[in-house]
Amino acid sequence: MVNRTFTSPAIVTPFADVWAKAMPEARLVADNDTLDLDETAHDLVIHAMCLHWANDPVGQLIQCRRALREDGLLIALLLGGQTLQELRAVLGQAEIEETGGLSPRIAPMGEIRDLGALLQRAGLNMPVADSLTLTAQYRDLRHLMHDLRAMGETNALTGRLRRPSRKSIFYRAEALYRDHFRDHDGLIPASFEIVGLTGWAPADSQPKPLRPGSAQARLADALNTTETKLPD
Repeated sequence: MVNRTFTSPAIVTPFADVWAKAMPEARLVADNDTLDLDETAHDLVIHAMCLHWANDPVGQLIQCRRALREDGLLIALLLGGQTLQELRAVLGQAEIEETGGLSPRIAPMGEIRDLGALLQRAGLNMPVADSLTLTAQYRDLRHLMHDLRAMGETNALTGRLRRPSRKSIFYRAEALYRDHFRDHDGLIPASFEIVGLTGWAPADSQPKPLRPGSAQARLADALNTTETKLPD
C-alpha cells in the first residue's frame, strides 16, 4: 500500500520466530522498555502487536521515531479498546452477581481516537490511525481462555485478584456469554480490534499544510451553496 521500497527495516516484536521467516532481512528487537534501536538507522520500523503491553507507550513511539531516518515510516499494530468486549461484559456481570464485587480481569486498551494522538506526541508527521475488528469463534469459555493463554494475552494487571476465583463465576459467565452472544452455529464469538498506527519521520520533502487564509477557492462555491455569516 506504500509505494516505496525499504532497505533497512527493524521490527519490535515478542514473536521473533514469526518475523524471522516473514522478513529475514529485518533487524528483530525485543519489546523491552528500552528498545535496542540505533538512532537514524532505519527507514522502516514496525512495532508489532506489543504496544498495548508497554509500560510507556509514548516512550516506545518516541524511541521508534528516533530510530527512523528522515522520511522513514513507522507502523505500529496493537490491540484496541474493543478487544474482548464480550468477555469483559460477561465476566463483570457474573462476578457482581456471584460475589457482589468486581476485580480487574481484562487490561484496559487504548481507543483509536486516543492512540492516533500519540503519534503526534512522538514527533511523527502525517499520522493515521485505523482499525480492523476480527472475530474468532470458540466452543466455550474454556476454549477461549486457553487460546488467550497460548497468545500470551492473559491477565497481568497488578490489581488482579490474587486468589483463585470461584468456579461459579465462570459457570455464570459461560451462561451469560451464550445467552447474549452465541451465534447460529452454537459457538461464542470473541472480538479482537487490531489498531494500525502510521506516521513519518519529518522531512522537508513531505507535503505541508497551507497557510491559513491562502486558499484560492471558496468551499461554498465547490458545494454550490450560499455562504452565510454566523450571528453576532
